[in-house]
Amino acid sequence: MSFARVAASAIFAILAVGPAAAQTPAQTITVYNFGFAPHPIHLAAGKPVTLTFVNRSGSGHDFTAPAFFAASAISAGSAPGGEIELKPHATVSITLTPRAGTYPAHCSHFLHKQFGMRDLILVN
Repeated sequence: MSFARVAASAIFAILAVGPAAAQTPAQTITVYNFGFAPHPIHLAAGKPVTLTFVNRSGSGHDFTAPAFFAASAISAGSAPGGEIELKPHATVSITLTPRAGTYPAHCSHFLHKQFGMRDLILVN
């Protein structure tokens, strides 16, 4: 095999791997009847992350954190009114870059917060 062919193969391999290394990290947030996991949620300030909310419950829930979503730069998905609405067994993703701070989160459905559906988002 010629040097040019080996060099071209090496360059192609580097280019093929490059985008995978640059993928946005992901964090799964599990939603269940009267709780969220992890608790608390830890994120890195100024670093893009894809949050995937997985509702393990047969009931609808939401993840409401208006101050957090307002302080974050959202690049994919949306959180209208600072809320991610989750139908039973639904999965919803949002990609954002969070700003440093401590943000409360909860489910705004009737009495869910009072029964323990609240969390804290710690962005350092």
